[in-house]
Amino acid sequence: MCGIIGYVGTRDVVPVLIGGLKKLEYRGYDSAGIAVVNGHGVDVVRAEGKLSNLEGKLADHELHGTFGMGHTRWATHGKPNENNAHPHRDCTGNVVVIHNGIIENFLPLKQRLKAAGHEFKSETDTEVVAHLIEEYRKDGTPFIDAVKKALKELEGHYALVMIAGDDPGTIVAAKHGPPLVVGLGEGENIVASDVAPLLAYTRNIIYLEDGEYVVANDKSVDVFGRDDAKIDREPKKILWDAVMAEKEGYRHYMLKEIHEQPRAVRDTFNGRMFEESGEVFFNDLQFTPEEWAQFQRIHIVACGTSWHAGTVGKFILESAAGIPVEVDYGSEYRYRDPIVDASTLVIGVTQSGETADTIAAMQEAKAKGARLITICNVIGAAATRMSDGVIYTNAGPEIGVASTKAFTTQLTAFYLLSLYVRQLRGHDKDDIRYAMHELSVIPHKIEHLLKTQEKKIQQLANRWHNAQDFLFLGRGVHYPIALEGALKLKEISYIHAEGYPAGEMKHGPIALIDENMPVVAIATHTPVYDKVVSNLQEVKARDGKLIVICDEGDEEMKKLADEAIEVPWTIEPLQPILAVIPTQLLAYYIALRRGCDVDQPRNLAKSVTVE
Repeated sequence: MCGIIGYVGTRDVVPVLIGGLKKLEYRGYDSAGIAVVNGHGVDVVRAEGKLSNLEGKLADHELHGTFGMGHTRWATHGKPNENNAHPHRDCTGNVVVIHNGIIENFLPLKQRLKAAGHEFKSETDTEVVAHLIEEYRKDGTPFIDAVKKALKELEGHYALVMIAGDDPGTIVAAKHGPPLVVGLGEGENIVASDVAPLLAYTRNIIYLEDGEYVVANDKSVDVFGRDDAKIDREPKKILWDAVMAEKEGYRHYMLKEIHEQPRAVRDTFNGRMFEESGEVFFNDLQFTPEEWAQFQRIHIVACGTSWHAGTVGKFILESAAGIPVEVDYGSEYRYRDPIVDASTLVIGVTQSGETADTIAAMQEAKAKGARLITICNVIGAAATRMSDGVIYTNAGPEIGVASTKAFTTQLTAFYLLSLYVRQLRGHDKDDIRYAMHELSVIPHKIEHLLKTQEKKIQQLANRWHNAQDFLFLGRGVHYPIALEGALKLKEISYIHAEGYPAGEMKHGPIALIDENMPVVAIATHTPVYDKVVSNLQEVKARDGKLIVICDEGDEEMKKLADEAIEVPWTIEPLQPILAVIPTQLLAYYIALRRGCDVDQPRNLAKSVTVE
């Protein structure tokens, strides 16, 4: 949630801050602000709404300096208005703070500070931190030492960046929960809530762990632990470049990322499967057959789109592993007291690696003795650091809030994992080679699908953009795709949509179907194809408008459907990768036709880093 950037160096800081915040817009926000340290103090400019409003204010408030910080806020405490926008200051105006997360004990702290004479100007929990630091500075305590004392009083989850106008050139940042990274430059250093704002300046990144804080100036970066002991940590090299995070001529990031899926899927399996030998290899995940044989159950934990990927993963992994696989929402897992022990493998699925609910679920499982694997897109993210093994999806930066390429690469990762498990269990190598070959041609099939079907899907969107409700149906591996299709549509177009197992339709949703109800069905050839045909005939009998995603050349389905979107044939475990793409395009073009903000849908954030 929210976006953080802090800079100290030699550049004009305002363009750095605004440029960084623009690269963090995808995280979701409702107000923005920056603070710049000048020769006589700190200037703060804030605005409600989009960054363009802030830029308009900056045109009237010319700021200059080489040291400052910026923030985009997603409201938690207090209404989304300028007064509650970050940065927040103490009574003197010298101490300035930006913050992601929630300070859970802010009320008792606020009451104590008010009693001590501090005046608060916002409804936020963040402002407490600025006043708490001010309180500790009253006896002449240096800024950094006052910050250390304040941090020890805070409860909750937070990523904090703090500066002082009378201690120019020093940034102090602290993490307990939400992500915080430091970019190491030449004569400059940058703190941010994500890697994207750093890539224009450096690819050398330090990820902060929970309980750590960093003190940075233009020449050095020092990391400290909870006990204030200095920590030596080698930076990680990020392979993305700044250009990968730009739109490259596409109207929206989401459309660009849909079209990046052939490359992203290819990058997920490249260098990991070797058709000649029939072997799968992961650099960051290695089990012996004996270790694997000890697992008696697998739990998959995830949220949102990643949960849908995990549900597809259950179908293909349960068959490969021959043991029960459960899929849980991260937000529910730890509250149901799951049965977990050393014989349990827990797989966390998270695009960012910082999803709070998923990380909490993984921590719960680890405390009970489980082994952990993470499927993740971000190198060095929190979920990867706590795991015994990692499968990086290598999708590159995903900026659009509605996830697309992250989903298909997660499906690819699950498929690779299923082949790896078959390898550990001694399955026939010819069968594994065949499965590898089918995956190797999927990028070409995605390209063909985009080339042949996108225009037709755009026409369908023009026809149905005024619909009030959509129903998505699928069976087996396609049921999670129905859920994902419905999620995409409601996320970015604000149309009510439901995903259902096709066989369950007559147990409730069939009551909704009439001539005004578009029904999107995934109906490629699987073992339950005939059952799906029967379910769709029930839709037609009630005058429902039937849009079917089917195999190329399926004349029977094309006769049944009002509209058919054809996808290339592939084997059943890989069909979801192809079948989901028309649902992504349909959601995109309907949202576009309705005039919605596709990349930044209302009320949503890219990475949910608080519970």
